[in-house]
Parts: sequence; C-alpha cells; structure tokens
Amino acid sequence: MTSMTPAAAAARSTLYPKLSDAEFAPCADGSIAAGFGADDSAQATRCGLMDLTPLTRTGFRGAQAAAHLAASGFPLAEQPNQASVTGGGELVLRLSQREFWVLGSLQDMGERITGLVAAACPDSGCYPLFCQDSHGWFTLTGDAGSAVMAKLCAVDMRDEFFPPLSIAQTSVARINAIVVKHSINGVPAFSLLFDSGYVSYMWDVLLDAMQEFGGAAVGCSALR
Repeated sequence: MTSMTPAAAAARSTLYPKLSDAEFAPCADGSIAAGFGADDSAQATRCGLMDLTPLTRTGFRGAQAAAHLAASGFPLAEQPNQASVTGGGELVLRLSQREFWVLGSLQDMGERITGLVAAACPDSGCYPLFCQDSHGWFTLTGDAGSAVMAKLCAVDMRDEFFPPLSIAQTSVARINAIVVKHSINGVPAFSLLFDSGYVSYMWDVLLDAMQEFGGAAVGCSALR
C-alpha cells in the first residue's frame, strides 16, 4: 500500500489531526490511516480501533432497492437488522424491508462499491442514500469487542444474544448509531456508523472504553 500525507489528498477525514502517529495511504479520493506500527496486527486481534470513515460506502432505499442490489450481484439478508457478506468482503446491511447500506471491503479498499455508486438506479422505486458523507465509520476489532460495547450500549452484544451479522440501530455513548457485528479475516469486529458530526467525540469515547482491555488505534492494513 502506497504511503501518503493527508494534506496531499483531495479529501480527508476530520479525524486526521488525532491520527498524527499513523501512516496514511490513498483511499478513494482521500486518505486513510493504514498503520500505527509493527504490532498493528496483534493489537487488532486483542482490541483495536480503525477509522474507516474514508472507505467507500453507499445505500439505497425504495421498493426496488433490493432488486437493484440483487441485480448487481450483492447477497441480501432475508430480514431487517441483519447483514450479509459478499465473497469480496463487502457488508450489505438490511436496515428495513426497503433500506440497504453497502460497506466497502478492505480487500480492494472499496473499489467494487465505487462501481456500485456509479451504477444507475431503476427509474423509480430506488433512491440513493449518501451515507458516505452523512456518517462516520469506525470498526472495533478483537476478542474484547463485546465487553467494550457493554460499557457504551444497552444492547447485550455477546454472541449468545447478538450473533454475527446482527445489526442494532441503537444508542452508543448517547449517540444514535448503527452497529454491525461481523468479522475481518476471522477476527471479531463491530462496525459503528453514526452522524459524521460526532467523529471526534466517538473516537475519544471508544478509546477511553478500550483502555481497560489494552485497546489502541490500528490502521486498516492490520487485518488485510
């Protein structure tokens, strides 16, 4: 992955001043924190936090939204508040019967989603959602994830109550958030999507909650 400075990108996450120790890499038309050190992979397995806000994502709503995604080759969960995973690692979130979000994969740094964003919706019954700009995206990784979330959210996210690929539309640290339980290359993960105005606040809150478990920031290359 080619390194770069955030200032050289056309766009950058509002969080980048807090990531001064990171090595950055290109991502879409911006930059993303790729690594914080040689121990990133081990840290991510224990308790890590990634800023994936720059990674491509999109959404669709309407009576034809499911048909549009299916025609584009994306698998869909049968019920709301469930997610599915593509062979390339993208996450497809079914938030209701007619609303879907698609999160880019670290495997190709969201390249496939870039094509989906450019693809036209049907003439009616399918409308794009601009969650790339409206929401921040953090991913909490490692075995301590459920315990960290227990400090911030009223939903019990242990496996027996909240299986992998479950979605909660809930409050995290008093902020409305979408929480998706999944894995990245076999490592447990929670992806959190929330109003972009709270990116800095949520980062600090999560890192504070992770301290008890030896948590730290990691780059997106940690689990690639």
